[in-house]
Amino acid sequence: MKETRQNPLETLSGPRVRLLELAQTRGVSLAALSELLGRNPSYLQQFIRKGSPRKLEEQDRAKLAQFFGVGEEELRDLRDNSYIAPLKPRESGAWVDVPRFDLGASAGPGRVPGDETAFDTFRFSRRWLAEQGLERSQLSAITVEGDSMEPLLNNGDEILVDCSPRPFRDGIHVVRLGDTLMVKRVASAGPGRVALLSQNFAYPPVEVAAEEVAIIGRVVWKGGKI
Repeated sequence: MKETRQNPLETLSGPRVRLLELAQTRGVSLAALSELLGRNPSYLQQFIRKGSPRKLEEQDRAKLAQFFGVGEEELRDLRDNSYIAPLKPRESGAWVDVPRFDLGASAGPGRVPGDETAFDTFRFSRRWLAEQGLERSQLSAITVEGDSMEPLLNNGDEILVDCSPRPFRDGIHVVRLGDTLMVKRVASAGPGRVALLSQNFAYPPVEVAAEEVAIIGRVVWKGGKI
């Protein structure tokens, strides 16, 4: 029986297959393209084959698009809204609804996310959101799981996550590390490195390469039992 080999492109989709096509057409290696971006040689190989990072950073897409002479949108995954996908809220006069997702961000060792299902809403004052500089369409509410962020955030607290694209600054963020969603204080740990810090000193800091962590959004509000 004749053996049929699967085209490796058939297992890929979106920007990954497009990037591989462009590299093969130009005859340039993924390692060379990674070095063009100032990354380690295996960066794009891991992006294409292992899905890590989940998406290319904006500056990386721009450099690659310029190199290949294509539009930047060809290397952007239009389906990728991370694990938190803000919904268009319903508006009612002075109030706006922000979706609550059936999704927990671990404040412990981390866990794999569940379903991305908006099952309810929180209603916020439109004026209050404007005073905080928050765009209602970029907000989602999820639940804290675990005790590593105590006493700042407790198990079962609900947090409001601002997914607006903003320059990074130290603070409390929901992040994705691999397939794990968690809430941590994120701080710069030197060039190309970040530290994931817990408020509960029983949990040691975790230092990783910045490219290994996807910052989903900044925590801007919390609610919970007294």
